[in-house]
Amino acid sequence: MPDQYTFQDPTKQYPRPEFPEQKQAVPGLAKDMTPKPDHGEKTYRGSNRLTGRKAIVTGGDSGIGRAVAIAFAREGADVVLSYLPEEEADAKEVIKLIKEAGRKAVALPGDLKDEAYCQQLVEKAVAELGGIDILVNNAGKQHSVEDIAEITTEQFDQTFKTNIYATFWLSRAALPHMPPGGTIINTTSIQAYEPSESLLDYASTKAAINAFTKALAQQVAKKGIRVNAVAPGPIWTPLQVSGGQPPEKLPKFGAQTPLGRAGQPAELAPAYVFLASPESSYVAGETLSVTGGSPTP
Repeated sequence: MPDQYTFQDPTKQYPRPEFPEQKQAVPGLAKDMTPKPDHGEKTYRGSNRLTGRKAIVTGGDSGIGRAVAIAFAREGADVVLSYLPEEEADAKEVIKLIKEAGRKAVALPGDLKDEAYCQQLVEKAVAELGGIDILVNNAGKQHSVEDIAEITTEQFDQTFKTNIYATFWLSRAALPHMPPGGTIINTTSIQAYEPSESLLDYASTKAAINAFTKALAQQVAKKGIRVNAVAPGPIWTPLQVSGGQPPEKLPKFGAQTPLGRAGQPAELAPAYVFLASPESSYVAGETLSVTGGSPTP
């Protein structure tokens, strides 16, 4: 297993294409992927950068959210984990890792397309952790469709509700509980800048998240609360193997980046830790791109 702290060639640090063709039912599980993603389970080392902090991480069972939850716990934060009930098998592994780090893990499965669940998630954090000072809006819906004529209104609606409505609902619910120094970190995508033709609805939500982040950051800066975003490139997560990419495109997934490979969730976690910690105290309304070298504006 690569160690992120060892000097090495980033083009060879993780598996390169080709990946085997594979397909899972939505929402997909990390434990069934080949190769299995690295979320930092054996590599992330904390250094007390988030001691005593209280976080909500959506999509925390696998992918980027899992890597962030593990990193936050090892940096000293307690974590409320949001995920779909179908993702319980992955979530149990994350909860175990958070507890092994000596931090509190609170699981609340549910559907972010439900406004009431989003409100309940914040209430759970306040009740179980005594407050909230980090909100990571990470969970996303992505389904590849080649022709707009084949995108149903239902899919379009579900993508927007999962990706942008939930970001709005959770931010609105969390902000009244956040003290000065609190942070909101949204997950956008390189798709906001270089949209793929088959990800019309998904890319549109990510562009919306960029604008939402910049507008909200200006609104709450006077309260001492910072809002930022992370824009991943092609990252090896269950999202890709459960309809996010056509199965025939998976073998070359990530090959188009300058580094020549897909990113691993573990490579995203440090960006979220930086934006959550006081180290980024003068960073607000920004988007930190983690794209394997693919340029963004």
